[in-house]
Parts: sequence; structure tokens; C-alpha cells
Amino acid sequence: MIKHVVFFRLKENANGHTKLENAQIIKDGLLALKDKISVLKSETVGINIPNSKKTNFDLCLICEFEKWEDVDTYQNHPEHLKVAEYIQSCREDRAAVDYEF
Repeated sequence: MIKHVVFFRLKENANGHTKLENAQIIKDGLLALKDKISVLKSETVGINIPNSKKTNFDLCLICEFEKWEDVDTYQNHPEHLKVAEYIQSCREDRAAVDYEF
């Protein structure tokens, strides 16, 4: 099994929304992928607590896949690319780790 973990730091304002509004839009978009991409076995999305440390990232995505090829399938799926495009317009920074467990 493969775990795909991604952290996003979002802009204070983007696309006419606040950071918290965009975090919720992104969360909803990512969670909707579970029903659209069959290789995605499990998914969790968390929004950082607003009054936590300023050095924290704003959003965390944790996905599980059966094999490495499934991560590529997920990342190149048209529905994922739509969400990724929106994330790109809102994010300041990204960090990720993919590992086998």
C-alpha cells in the first residue's frame, strides 16, 4: 500500500475568497474525488485550526493507494487535475511525502 500525504499553505485571499473559504472549497473538491477515481482507496482532508501556529500549513491531504502506479493514475485523472488547478491558484506552498506501508 502507498500513502500520499500533502500539505498546502494557502494565500490569505484568492479567487475572491478568504483562506478559510478556499480551504473548505478545496477540501470539498478533494473529498469528491473518492467517488470519481477508483484507484483512490481512502482519503482524509483536514483544515488546520485557524488560531494555531502561523508556521503550520493550512490544509492536509492523506490518500491511500494499492500500488505506485495508482498514484500516477490519480494525479493525472481529469477530475483531480480540475481540483489541482484550483489549488494552484490558491496556494503559496506545498509539501508532500509518498511512502509504502
